[in-house]
Amino acid sequence: MAEQTAPPESIGPVGAMPAGPPGPAAEALPDKPDAAVVRDALGVGIAVGLSGFAFGVTSAGSGLSLLQTCVLSLLVFTGASQFALVGALAAGGNPYTAAAGAFFLGVRNAFYGLRLSQLLALPRAVRPFAAHWVIDETTAVTLPQPTRRAARIGFTVTGLTLYVLWNLTTLVGALGAEALGDTDAWGLDAASPAVFLALLAPMLKSTVERVTAGLAVLLALTLLPVLPAGVPVLLSALAAPVVLFLMGRTKRGPNAGNAADGSATQRKKGERRS
Repeated sequence: MAEQTAPPESIGPVGAMPAGPPGPAAEALPDKPDAAVVRDALGVGIAVGLSGFAFGVTSAGSGLSLLQTCVLSLLVFTGASQFALVGALAAGGNPYTAAAGAFFLGVRNAFYGLRLSQLLALPRAVRPFAAHWVIDETTAVTLPQPTRRAARIGFTVTGLTLYVLWNLTTLVGALGAEALGDTDAWGLDAASPAVFLALLAPMLKSTVERVTAGLAVLLALTLLPVLPAGVPVLLSALAAPVVLFLMGRTKRGPNAGNAADGSATQRKKGERRS
């Protein structure tokens, strides 16, 4: 009973107090029923988890054994990196280049973890296991939740559902690859990236984010015909620093001009006084 009557635990820092009088921005976010959080988490977990079938088929078609395919899903468990690895290998890419591309795609999960660790505030004993579930989908479900309880439910249900389904459908896909024949003709390798883009697109809210994503796509597509498999994915990450550099120059331009005009005016005034 005490847990039910207690107010919902805020996702913000514990014990933080507003500096001024409470206003609309300082009001607590409305609570969200547990059933609604579970429903959203199951929807994402089931939809994405079923695409593990596509990975199983693609991996087996690229020459990996059943054991290698299943171990990838069990231990790596990040769809984009897995598809990047087997796709590069299937295209005849160097194994080290393929592994590097998959690694750098997976690095984004470390940045997700920095944010999720603050929101979830899990016990130390649980964190190593929870870290394995820090992926795009669990992050997308967890971040919008209004309370820590809802965030924990969303993360756990999404991670558990997705992990179980992804590995089961990977096994089924790898076993059924021979029955499907030519896997390239089915285009199943595009299933997981399509789901990833569907989750990513609504998060690109600002112009900077859209421009960065568009430039990254343009770089990857332009370099794809001329560079070995896996390398275009690595180089497309240069879109972010390029956009940030151009933004910095744009912001400094008018300010630098104003500062120069101001210093020139001050010099003129000093000359007149002398």
